[in-house]
Amino acid sequence: MSTVLRSYSKINLGLAIGPTRPDGFHGLTTCYQTLEAHDLVSVAVRRADATAISLSCDDARVPCDGRNTAWKAVERTLEAMGVTAEVAIHIDKRLPVQGGMGAGSANAAAAALALEIELEELGLVPEAWATRAGAVHSGAARLEIAAAVGSDVPLFLVGGAVLGVSRGEEVYPLPDFEPVHCVVALPEIGVSTPEAFRDWDRLYAERASALAASPLTGAPPSDRLSELSKALAAAMSEPHSSGVFRNAGGLAERSKVSAGSVEASNPLLALVRTGIENDFEEVVFPRYPQLGQIKRVLADSGKPGHAAIYACLSGSGSALFGLYRTAEAAEAAGTRLEEQGIRSLRTKTLPRDRYWGGMRVE
Repeated sequence: MSTVLRSYSKINLGLAIGPTRPDGFHGLTTCYQTLEAHDLVSVAVRRADATAISLSCDDARVPCDGRNTAWKAVERTLEAMGVTAEVAIHIDKRLPVQGGMGAGSANAAAAALALEIELEELGLVPEAWATRAGAVHSGAARLEIAAAVGSDVPLFLVGGAVLGVSRGEEVYPLPDFEPVHCVVALPEIGVSTPEAFRDWDRLYAERASALAASPLTGAPPSDRLSELSKALAAAMSEPHSSGVFRNAGGLAERSKVSAGSVEASNPLLALVRTGIENDFEEVVFPRYPQLGQIKRVLADSGKPGHAAIYACLSGSGSALFGLYRTAEAAEAAGTRLEEQGIRSLRTKTLPRDRYWGGMRVE
């Protein structure tokens, strides 16, 4: 027997880039949003005196050794718990590999959660980790492990709309909005994230130089982090809890957000009205003009009522997405992309309660 979890995907509704930090990373502020589109991650555990991990996948492009994020997450979780076991992981790949939808990071989070469920059923979860008294410790440990595996991994321990700061790995739940239709465009273009950051640094230097020469050129680039943070605070100003979950398996007690009535005040529409954007578009679109054209195709109305609520590059790309009010509008966007030879994926945004409620495959 094994535990099977849906390993959901994500998009970045907006992303602001700050200057390079002393540790070499850029400061970021981003708004993540989870999607229904998913892989399946299966984990089976057996008692053992020494840890042994194996990983399989139905996609040959996915590494099946210690390079895999799911492998790393399981290995680090066992070490943190002080538990030895034989663990078999299988990834049923349904999401694009390196498609900009966080699939590898989601696989890591799902594998770690499934591992805990399996260990709990075997009675192998340490008391300090499993008891309510140890909840703060175990919750913090999960996030610490996730951040060590990858910057996008912690968001999948929250789900729904998520604020990401620092490198994107410091995460806080935001008020959710009702699901909307989403079309993700998946062009056959490889965007190098390190290269995109280097291009941004050159642009940042140019702007800083222009600002020094003339104070009238606008706010310094470092202010972009606070600008996006203020936009998020204004658009999503409902009270919320920063807890993730408290039990060992992670599926029974989930973070709860008081999002108010979406009919009265839709956080997504409020966020769009703030002018939220992705800084990477400023450097990625000039280098890859086709991506800018794809964004226009996603945003295009085609006919009345078909315009996207919002369209944007996700992360550094090359995936882009459009959000739509109706299935008909989403289908029309997918057709426009198909006519231009662009592969796409249709899905819906996934609020936090549905994220956790639908994760386990019974």
